[in-house]
Amino acid sequence: MSWNWRRLVGLELENTFTRRALLLGAAQAGGLALLGGRLYQIQVLEAARYAPLADDNRIEVEILPPVRGRIMDRAGTVLAGNEESFYASLRYFRGSDLKQSLELMSHIVPLTDEQRMVYYDKARHQRAGEPLTIARDLTFEQVAAINLNAPQLPGVETGITRRRQYFQGLAAGHLVGHTGRVEQHALDDDPVLKVDGMRVGKAGAELGFDKRLSGQAGSRKFEVDARGRIIRVLEEMEPIAGRDLVLSVDLKLQAAVVDRLSRVGRGALVVLDVRTGEVMAMASIPTYDPAALVERTSAAAWRSVGRQSNGSLVNRAVSGLYPPGSTFKMVTGLAALEAGATHLKEQVECRGSYTLAGQTFRCWKRHGHGACDFHRALTESCDVYFYEMANRIGINAIAGMGRKLGLGQLYACGLPGQKRGLVPDADWKKLRFRSAWLGGETVLAGIGQGYVLTSPLQLAVMTARLATGLAVRPALQRDGTADIPAPQFMPLGIDERWLEAVRAGMIGVVNAEGGTGSNAYLPGGPAVAGKTGTAQVVSNSTRSEDGTGSNDGTRDHALFVSFFPASAPRYAISCVVENGGSGGATAAPVVRDVIELILKDDPALRPMPAVRTAGGRAEDAEPQGGGT
Repeated sequence: MSWNWRRLVGLELENTFTRRALLLGAAQAGGLALLGGRLYQIQVLEAARYAPLADDNRIEVEILPPVRGRIMDRAGTVLAGNEESFYASLRYFRGSDLKQSLELMSHIVPLTDEQRMVYYDKARHQRAGEPLTIARDLTFEQVAAINLNAPQLPGVETGITRRRQYFQGLAAGHLVGHTGRVEQHALDDDPVLKVDGMRVGKAGAELGFDKRLSGQAGSRKFEVDARGRIIRVLEEMEPIAGRDLVLSVDLKLQAAVVDRLSRVGRGALVVLDVRTGEVMAMASIPTYDPAALVERTSAAAWRSVGRQSNGSLVNRAVSGLYPPGSTFKMVTGLAALEAGATHLKEQVECRGSYTLAGQTFRCWKRHGHGACDFHRALTESCDVYFYEMANRIGINAIAGMGRKLGLGQLYACGLPGQKRGLVPDADWKKLRFRSAWLGGETVLAGIGQGYVLTSPLQLAVMTARLATGLAVRPALQRDGTADIPAPQFMPLGIDERWLEAVRAGMIGVVNAEGGTGSNAYLPGGPAVAGKTGTAQVVSNSTRSEDGTGSNDGTRDHALFVSFFPASAPRYAISCVVENGGSGGATAAPVVRDVIELILKDDPALRPMPAVRTAGGRAEDAEPQGGGT
């Protein structure tokens, strides 16, 4: 009896244990099944989602900035290049003693307490293992000291970077331009722009050809541990250096033009090759030295430069807008001839003033020019003649001719900062002021006053088109050697008879008796064609008796445009001297001196230098496209 009881109790306990084990096993199996299912989901079904996240924790990518291409003049003289510079960076790893590393670094490289705190905060708040530049422009001795003490400086590394270098100072400031830090709003566009010390073009050719000069960034992938320490390099792709850029500008002529123009004050001067459209020289006064801006990086520093520069950062050749004054009379004259509103022999009587709708418009020659035909009116710059022509044809015909000659346009030639200017018409005024165009406004526009605004570059293009009858387009990149055919510009579609009449009048301006541009005459040299201009800055009511303002700030702007040799045009020049007074007295002598410089040493005959391409191979400079 006792034995049966014990046996029954044992069987009951055994059954209970078996049930519990079965339940526990079932629960474990279910848990393992859920875990396995989840692992299968993560590792197989959602591998495309989680694999990159896992790699982000294991793999770091470092951007390697490319070497920026050089900028040279047409003869191969380097205007902008690169110089090597040593730097030190700090990588933060979890558990590392940043303060100690920075303290030891301060004994090698001067770091103030404030600087150390800034670097400490930046390093702690950025991603582990990401380098932070803490010192630039280190000497070789400083680099050696850092490397010698590397065991006591965990996370501190040295490296070599390249800093932009400018060689020609004030001579080519506006043409070459400068580089600067990337604007904050553009950082999300390209990861390369986030690299510490990365610079992009900010002005001049540096900006206009930034893509060509920048090259292609490389990268380095390396594996890191849980603390961000580098274990090994997985992959490295070398950056591709930027391509060299050969400008059409001749440095020797450029430096001489800047020097000559600086002697008469503020202004701009442009020299174009009329056959190719190449910019041979482009001066803007006051100018600036790009080398002085290399190390200025903060927004506050840039604002300070702008305040202290006295306007030197503005390239007046492309951004300066001026009333063209009498240099615009070729536009009005051509428009009148094309419209059939006059003929070359018709004479207009000038008695010193012109009256329209009860309003009097004066000629610059107080007592008048007498009877003037087209040639004499252009040679002696008779205002009354062109008042009459403008009134006959209207503003729309004038505006159409101005645009055909290149005014009021932007040119795709690698020159940033261009302003379109203004060649007004009736529709423009209606949109701008919601009022009708007036006859008196047409009369003023006919002599380049009123609303008309042009840049020196546009005036040079206008002159080149008048000289050739072709739609010349400016180019800043070298287009080819003297042995390569010039670009095939399209004809303007203007009757050659009228173009010849304009050219003859411009030759008379410089060479005929009574011509307003006689100060540009070259004794014994080739005939020069030109046109003076005096752009009014103040109203007649505030002008002094001699026709100028009372001080330099209100004096008229002096202008002169020219092409030469007159018999076979090769160069076109435009010159604007701010508050220079008379164009014939101030701007014409400047152009004459520039022409003499060109005649002494024709820059168009210089050989083509070799340039570095994206692959590092030297080749001739590629043709520069462009259009209006």
